[in-house]
Amino acid sequence: MILEEIKERRSIRNYLDKEIPEKVLGKILEAVRMAPSAGNRQPWKLILVKDKRLKQQVMLAAGRQSFVEQASVVVVGCALNVDHIMPNGEYSYPIDLAIALDHLSLQAVKEGLGTCWIGDFEQNRMKNILQIPEKVKIVSLMTLGYPAEILPKKDRKQLEELISFNYY
Repeated sequence: MILEEIKERRSIRNYLDKEIPEKVLGKILEAVRMAPSAGNRQPWKLILVKDKRLKQQVMLAAGRQSFVEQASVVVVGCALNVDHIMPNGEYSYPIDLAIALDHLSLQAVKEGLGTCWIGDFEQNRMKNILQIPEKVKIVSLMTLGYPAEILPKKDRKQLEELISFNYY
């Protein structure tokens, strides 16, 4: 049940030195492929950084957060079309990529892996390291790997604080 994966998802910042089997990684990436996007454009590309030397460089460009290098894979979420504006006046690319990466994070939980969203990175430095074209924008990084520890559940606000019916 998807609600269980949602409840179990944590931001993991401590990973085991363990490779992710291709079959497991394939299931996680299939969840990304099935993610909805504005106009079903799927205007993203994910770079999966597995190489140890590259992960070290990525870690340095990501606020020197050591867990970035420690993860089995660093997922770099890139927007291919940063100019598309939806009828509501919002750019679609951050929403599209957030949905895709959320699908990834939830399937990862189902497969016994952990993730962590990362917004602390130097855009231009990361582009240089990973040879990303100028017109492409990195929206987020996400670590992926086997958790080295089980984290306690975080407190969440009560539902009544977060929603209302019909009117604000």
